Amino acid sequence: MEAQLSPVEPAPTRLAVLVAVARRGLPHIVEATVVPAVLFYAFLTLWGVGAAFTVALVWSFGAIVRRVMTGRHVPPLLVLASVGLTARTIVAVASGSTFVYFLQPALTTFTMGAVFLGSVLIGKPLIARLSHDFCPLTPEIAARPGVVGLFKALTYLWAGVNFATAATNLVLLETLSLNTFVAVKTISGWGITVAAVVVTVSASVRTAHCEGLIGPGSDHALMAALATPPPRR
Repeated sequence: MEAQLSPVEPAPTRLAVLVAVARRGLPHIVEATVVPAVLFYAFLTLWGVGAAFTVALVWSFGAIVRRVMTGRHVPPLLVLASVGLTARTIVAVASGSTFVYFLQPALTTFTMGAVFLGSVLIGKPLIARLSHDFCPLTPEIAARPGVVGLFKALTYLWAGVNFATAATNLVLLETLSLNTFVAVKTISGWGITVAAVVVTVSASVRTAHCEGLIGPGSDHALMAALATPPPRR
């Protein structure tokens, strides 16, 4: 009797990986950045700057408290966004200047670009620290030379993204009215970010193929890990 050969599972496409990463990471991005931005813009338009400051802070720290109280994992992105929002609000209230409130994110974004760049120079690429919320890797896989090289390249990429976003926001802040600036800033920021995400996923898929994590002969463990919800911790 002839042995039955099991069919070879097709390798996942870039689109499949992008969808899997989006399912895992997009809720964190929406919670940490999109919702506060939408709330801020809505309250700024309807009730003014003070209400906008308050509601954005309440949402951000409410999200952290809710996760802590329910024993759920607090994403690093949410913590970073909340700390940045708090610093911006304190300085804006102390200075009495709305312009300062919107100037700070550009300066903070530039600083984050420098942090990304510096993390590579000291041998601890920041992307390696943030990657777990989007694509969980075992320590063995994370230590592979190809994956280490990917982390370095992506950290350089996101340093550039932060620098580009900061420069764009500074130009918009100088040339547009407040309400128009908030809307255009959000759209331009997402445009830059989405383009960087596509590049990130493409580079990650290419590295995964080279490392045998996906494709013929692999056990597709990476896709299985992406499909698994983050642990409740």
